[in-house]
Amino acid sequence: MTYQNYSLAQLRQADAAHHLHPFTDHKDLRAAGSRIIARADGPFVYDMDGNEILDGMAGLWCVNVGYGRDELAEVAYEQMKELPYYNAFFRCSTPTPVLLAKKLAELAPDGINQVFYGSSGSEANDTALRLVRHYWALEGKPEKNRVISRDWAYHGSTIAGASLGGMAAMHDQLHGAVPNIVHVMPPYAYELAEAGESDEDFGLRAARALEDAILEAGPDTVAAFIGEPVMGAGGVKIPPASYWPEIQRICRKYDVLLMLDEVITGYGRTGAWFAAQSMGIEPDTITTAKALTSGYQPLSALLVGDRIATTLVEKGGEFFHGYTYSGHPVACAVALKNLEIIEREGLVARVAEDTGPYLGEALRQKLGDHALVGEIRSFGLLAAIEIVKDKETKTRFDPVGRAASLVRDHAIANGLMMRAVNDTMILSPPLIWTRETIDMACKRIARALDLAARDLRGR
Repeated sequence: MTYQNYSLAQLRQADAAHHLHPFTDHKDLRAAGSRIIARADGPFVYDMDGNEILDGMAGLWCVNVGYGRDELAEVAYEQMKELPYYNAFFRCSTPTPVLLAKKLAELAPDGINQVFYGSSGSEANDTALRLVRHYWALEGKPEKNRVISRDWAYHGSTIAGASLGGMAAMHDQLHGAVPNIVHVMPPYAYELAEAGESDEDFGLRAARALEDAILEAGPDTVAAFIGEPVMGAGGVKIPPASYWPEIQRICRKYDVLLMLDEVITGYGRTGAWFAAQSMGIEPDTITTAKALTSGYQPLSALLVGDRIATTLVEKGGEFFHGYTYSGHPVACAVALKNLEIIEREGLVARVAEDTGPYLGEALRQKLGDHALVGEIRSFGLLAAIEIVKDKETKTRFDPVGRAASLVRDHAIANGLMMRAVNDTMILSPPLIWTRETIDMACKRIARALDLAARDLRGR
């Protein structure tokens, strides 16, 4: 029986009665009722109230090729008919994960040639954590097991993923994080730069917080540093150009592995296949998921550099780790076709040469003078708008998050799906957006800002 047999009220009632949502205040949701998204096409989603909404978040940072791609549905159907599932345990494999691993090795930065599959970015980061600690144990240095991350980082919501991340609220609910993970300051110049400090100097200072943490712990105890090239769920925090080269230098100086979390930035979002290539970073692992299938199937791929892989193969024996759905044949078939579409339509180059630069230009030109806008920043098809009470002092509205939530709600009501993180509005649209789509989004954001400013003045 399909959902068309149920009314919107019945679906909302069932949702409230049985469905626990992620990152949700369930009492609040059940009082308000959920928005039921029923279908989607191209850059738009449609809810059961009849609203057409321009999707400014690509689902959840993932639907890079847009909605309604028949090719992806067809390849999933064909694979399901031929082989719907088999596992990668017991010395077995299936064709699609093999071919996908080969393709990913071709696309990845130099020196990265191995792939370990899971179903989500959280699983991939769990795998990365286990792998880097196992690597050092195999190298005879089991005490080298500390991982350094950053405040406001997001690396998933499993116990290991939440421990790696730097979200205080998530740590509070863990009631005991994975040990030997510490956090340092993020490269968030808008909030953390000192008066008169240049972007270059701030980037170097933020990076050297890593060196301070390594020296405090002792280099012989530090296994790895983990970071998102652009901090996504923490508010699209874009580091100064000086940041990553200094991080790279520090990691090499102290023989610390570099774990790059590209769950959000991977597969074209920054104008290259990986942000590592956009920013000149040379990681030991790259965590990917989301846009690998454009969200049409759950799949993650941890890309593993030759240094770690060689030790794992030659010294490791059995690696006691894996998932039932590692290398799921249907998900991998969809991923292969998704990557083919991105290549065939030139979406990566479009972001680099056209829509990425235009998004930043259009946002700054059309919204930068608004009274609520403190800063606009962008990188490829990632963007953030800081919402402030006073532009000069960067003072926020009280309580923090109220103003951005108003902007978000007005944006959705006016046909644009955006996300609010504290008092930062963020965008991560499908790679199929055009200049016309960007202009449409800017008009709807401008309307949302005006309405939120009206509401804030009235309180």
